[in-house]
Amino acid sequence: MPFALNREGIPVRSAFRRWLLSYSSYLSLRLAVVLFFASIFLGALGFVLIEGYSYLDAVYMSVITLSTVGFGEVEGPLSDAGKLYTSLLIVYNLAVYTYAISAFTYFVSNGNFFKNMTEKLVQKRIDKLSGHVVVCGYGRFGKEVVSQFEQHKIPFVVVELRAEAIEDLLREREEYLYVRGDATHDDDLIKAGIKRAHAMVTVLPNDTDNLFTVLTARQLNPALKIVSRATDPRTQRKLHLAGADHIIMPEQVGGFYMATLVSKPGAIEFFSFVNNHFDADIGLEELRYEDLPDSCRAKSIRELHLRKMSGANIIAYRSPGGSYEVNPSPDLVLEPGSSFVLLGSKEQLEKLRAYLRALAQA
Repeated sequence: MPFALNREGIPVRSAFRRWLLSYSSYLSLRLAVVLFFASIFLGALGFVLIEGYSYLDAVYMSVITLSTVGFGEVEGPLSDAGKLYTSLLIVYNLAVYTYAISAFTYFVSNGNFFKNMTEKLVQKRIDKLSGHVVVCGYGRFGKEVVSQFEQHKIPFVVVELRAEAIEDLLREREEYLYVRGDATHDDDLIKAGIKRAHAMVTVLPNDTDNLFTVLTARQLNPALKIVSRATDPRTQRKLHLAGADHIIMPEQVGGFYMATLVSKPGAIEFFSFVNNHFDADIGLEELRYEDLPDSCRAKSIRELHLRKMSGANIIAYRSPGGSYEVNPSPDLVLEPGSSFVLLGSKEQLEKLRAYLRALAQA
């Protein structure tokens, strides 16, 4: 005889669990709690009206009747009406007790009780985040994105609908923050703190889902930095129109990387060394116009003294339009929306950050 299947398609191997699943749509822990307190209230009300008990005595009688501990009446024998009422109350309490036990057993046996409790605790931690990154999708590319964020100590929240993907995420590290939901829905992105986030990376396998996610996120947070994956070149323009700042086509990037390894292997290996070897004493830093203290925004590279004070070198200038100038002139001045790319050791880049903090506080 084949086993019954639960909602996840897993065989249910006991007759008791099959019975629970058949009545799962009627079982609610919240309703069980409501019925419990309703029993106490109705019981107390009946003892006040029928037996003339005080409110305290009535509540006491209602509780000992519900608990079936067997204590006697607080004010002598009950009247006939009181005995009939108490009998009906006992039958009602037994039904409430049976329902509560069934609901609790169902939720515990299916893991929903502890799952819901865990997700509420995770949500509380997410609600405290600000300036984090929302990662939509935890497939092959999502795993790599999360791995990079973890190594760079960048706070993030994963939004994923598939239960097995969430399990994979938590196997990597139990402390990871996640929202079990659909990234194309406003409510699930809001749960992930999209309105307080600094950026969003959407790596869903379907271009249409990525498009809806980008559109939704841009409406919820106009200042959000959005990076989206795409598989079809025809989707790129639509993603830009929807609000994506950067669109990555993995196949295109992979092809470029492989071809450049043949033509310029040294350059690519150096770039890989900088990005993938976190114990290497070298790194890149982007210094945006908005990151500069007000006193430095009208100064040229020569006047900023960045290399003199930190040792880091400015290797590129990014214009507001997105074009790059390699080894910019010392007389160049940052404009709103532009930035410098600097190369240096970890110690030099830390000196750079400290120097900028000191200028901001001066």
